[in-house]
Formats: sequence, structure tokens, C-alpha cells
Amino acid sequence: MWRPRVFALICGRFVSVSPLSVCFFSCSQTANVAPPLRKSFAAKSIACTHTQSSNDNRKRSRVMPSNVEIKAKVSNPTQFAEKAAELSQSEGTIIRQHDTFFNCSQGRLKLRDFMNKSGQLIFYERPDTDGPKLSRYSISPTSDPTGLRTVLSDALGVKGEVKKERKLFLVGQTRVHLDAVEGLGSYMELEVVMRPEQTVEEGQQIAEDLMEKLGVSKESLVTGAYMDLIINGQKET
Repeated sequence: MWRPRVFALICGRFVSVSPLSVCFFSCSQTANVAPPLRKSFAAKSIACTHTQSSNDNRKRSRVMPSNVEIKAKVSNPTQFAEKAAELSQSEGTIIRQHDTFFNCSQGRLKLRDFMNKSGQLIFYERPDTDGPKLSRYSISPTSDPTGLRTVLSDALGVKGEVKKERKLFLVGQTRVHLDAVEGLGSYMELEVVMRPEQTVEEGQQIAEDLMEKLGVSKESLVTGAYMDLIINGQKET
């Protein structure tokens, strides 16, 4: 890759290599699960393809990268940030994000605008459960997010938008996000960026251990993406 690994982790630019991505929900973009968290775990296949044959061809030609992710509501963002900073031994990196979700027959397709004339087009699939989830994704960077948003809006239609300020901490192979989401409030996401040789269970265990260290309770876990929470009418508290 043309940037160091840390930069790749920050920007989420894991372009078609062949890792196995897992999603501990909450995220977004990337652990062995303990028995209490092993609720419904499901890995879906590649989406947004026109025919089964083309879908099969894509799966044969490459393996989509993957994360293990967890998403949860954060009641005390200051305390969470202090714990994350201690674990990462850093003050974190502030990232502004404006996500536009487009209509898609399967999975989710979003354009992430970093508000600095750069962005990413991201397609991903993951089950909507409140525990560890496997997320498979594809990412393509863009230097013209505004123009790309116009084209995709005309072609597919906009499902909704999410605006947030994200504080990113790197803890080992995990991206720890503290998100202030417009209209929703404070949330955290853990994204364990899976290595090709790692199993889903290993990724889930990493995420579980971090959950405990960060003081995230099972009761605070949420399902779906921020877009889903907005559509379902959840308000900031």
C-alpha cells in the first residue's frame, strides 16, 4: 500500500486485499465472543449484484475484507475518551464525516465525505444484531465526493444522511471510535480489522476484551447503522 498501516487504519482504506472482516456492532468502515454475547451471529454473502452468476464470479475472484464490530450508546463520553486514550496511549484523532446512504437492493452503499475534498465510496453487509457481527466491505477512495454524490443520487436515490464528529483511537488492530452523531448523541464503535489468517472467533474475543476494558455494558449495545437509528426516529438524549 502507498501509506503506512496506521494511516490505512485511520482512513479505513483497506482496498481489495483478502482479509476476513468481522463486525462487532455497535461500524462503519475495520474477536472471540464470550457466551453472553453470542446472540445471533450471521455472515452474509456479497450484495448489490445483478445476477447469481456474477455474484459467484466475484466471490471466486476475491475475498472481501472484513471487520468485527460493536456499536453501543455512550452515557459518559468524557470518561470513555479517557479510557480509550489510556489504552491507545494517544489523545486520539478527530475526523469529521458526512455519510450519504443510497438506495440499494442488498447491503448498504454509502459515500463518506471527510469534508476536506476527499472521501470513500463504501459498500458493506452485516447482520443487524446487538452483539458481535461479521461485516464484509468494499471501499474505493475518491477525490471528488461532491460530484460522486450527485451522480449516485441521480442514479439510485438518497436513503438518508448521517453527520458526525469522530474521535479515533488505535488499540492494537482495533479502531476505537467515539462518535458525536448529529441528532442521536454519543456512541462508540469498535472495529477489529481482521488479518487473513484470523478466525471470526479470534476477532470477537479481541472486541469482547476491549468492551470490558472500556466499561461498555451489554445493555448499551445497539443494532443497525446510525442511518437505521435516524430512520427509526431515535432522538438524542
